[in-house]
Amino acid sequence: MEDKKPIQLDERIHLIDGFDMGIPERTGTYVVNEDDLTLIETGPSPSVKYIKKGLGDLGFTLDQVTYIIVTHIHLDHAGGAGRLLQECPNATVVVHPNGARHLVNPKKLAASTRGVYGESFTEFFDPIIPVPEDRMLLKNDKETLAIGSHCILEFLDTSGHSRHHFCIYDPISNGLFTGDTAGICHQQLFREGIDFFLPTTSPNHFDPEAMKESIDRIRKLGLDRIYFGHFGMTEKVNEALIQVSEWLDVFLEIGDDAFSEGYGYDILAARMLEKVKEPLTFLGISEDHSVYLQIHLDMQLNALGMVDYFQKQRQ
Repeated sequence: MEDKKPIQLDERIHLIDGFDMGIPERTGTYVVNEDDLTLIETGPSPSVKYIKKGLGDLGFTLDQVTYIIVTHIHLDHAGGAGRLLQECPNATVVVHPNGARHLVNPKKLAASTRGVYGESFTEFFDPIIPVPEDRMLLKNDKETLAIGSHCILEFLDTSGHSRHHFCIYDPISNGLFTGDTAGICHQQLFREGIDFFLPTTSPNHFDPEAMKESIDRIRKLGLDRIYFGHFGMTEKVNEALIQVSEWLDVFLEIGDDAFSEGYGYDILAARMLEKVKEPLTFLGISEDHSVYLQIHLDMQLNALGMVDYFQKQRQ
């Protein structure tokens, strides 16, 4: 097991690296230390061992966990919810109403994910354990959840990446846990002084117009922080939202051209990757930089979502 301590973001919030797919700084679990100890995102089931270790490092026990919140039910964010819940006897899973049935019965979700990852599915995601309905709490748009005497989280319906996605507003930090709606933050570049944010357009509910509306809604909140599902926090909120919006338009243009020319996702992914490389090369990032391990994967998933979207548009 990787011996990595939780990352302290402030006196209340830590981030535990879940090593999704064996990759550091890909997904993580946020620990919000309030009267009701709250976790945001679980990652897939193989990440649960890191969550348990991270909680122990912070001095918490599993029976102290009150809420496990998932921004949406894609397996890289919520696949471990059932497994973690088994070891947190006092916890309740909080989920978007459109995603609840897939946590109760994850067979369809697992099948669609297996179609994307093929033979790697078992290693990356198993086991996927159902979440009992009586240990689940659904939150609609603008509904709230008190997790402490001075902290009331607010849930905001933010579709675009998926139709079962909400973001969670934390009033104390004036921050938003954005899951995948506001894109991806690349920590490997951040440490080199490069702020780089890309949208995530994976299948099968990707809707660019809904994503733009959600980003506009996030922009109007006047946030001080964004807590990304992939991965970490930024206080450069406007810069992040501008970059994600601009790259979304770039990807859509590349996708439209490739699809119109009759190409599949592989050509689309290659074209998107080459476009992303342009500014990074200009900034001195070599092609063997560790960040490309994630970017290569993300462009493959983004291309699958783009192809799915354009196929639906043409039908």
